Amino acid sequence: MVTQYAPSSPRPGFWAALDHGQQAALRSAARPRHFPVKAPLVYQGDESDHVIIIERGWAKVTSATEDGHDVVLAVRGPGDLLAESAVLGGRTRSATVTALSPIRALVVPAARFTGFLDAHPEVWMLVSGTFIQRLDDSDRRLKAHVTSRGTQRLAQLLADLAELSAHHTAPAADGSIEIGPPLSQEELGSWMDASRETVARALNGLRREGLIRTGWRRITVVDLPGLRAFARE
Repeated sequence: MVTQYAPSSPRPGFWAALDHGQQAALRSAARPRHFPVKAPLVYQGDESDHVIIIERGWAKVTSATEDGHDVVLAVRGPGDLLAESAVLGGRTRSATVTALSPIRALVVPAARFTGFLDAHPEVWMLVSGTFIQRLDDSDRRLKAHVTSRGTQRLAQLLADLAELSAHHTAPAADGSIEIGPPLSQEELGSWMDASRETVARALNGLRREGLIRTGWRRITVVDLPGLRAFARE
């Protein structure tokens, strides 16, 4: 069984945790690149030869199942480091990362990235912490899959995405938060292990409760504390 979403506390991205000197050194080792919507940043199964740091935009992380379906595992946004485990571990890519919106990124060849880490050994801990946090997120996904019904899992997912989005875009004057990653109902369902129809019903229910507003690939959280409380019921 592929484990799905569970909430985790939003945290600053890899880039934001670096000081200005570290950012300058890493930028000098990188080459800038732009990815259009739906463009793959990395492919599952590819050999590792670089890491990517997202400067602007959002991407989804997916894994192909044995029957050929793509399962959404996570989203990555501004400041996030991609493909670090494959480079540091010398393994092939474990997932595909695809642009959900236009992305501006820094691409750092593996040798230059490890050289940067050798020159700034304190960053090794940050990279290791990123890797461990993502393992912890996988454990929480499994627990949520077992213990929560579909509407609760969606409420948890949307609340966490709203908090993540608030790190990059200030809430509106009325306190509402528009979720940054432009995820479809099908992608939300894949992430939380539910059908598109289940997601549609859950969204309708959350709208009736006055917790969210929705549009095409757009979800705005109107009452974040209320959404969290609903997810815990």
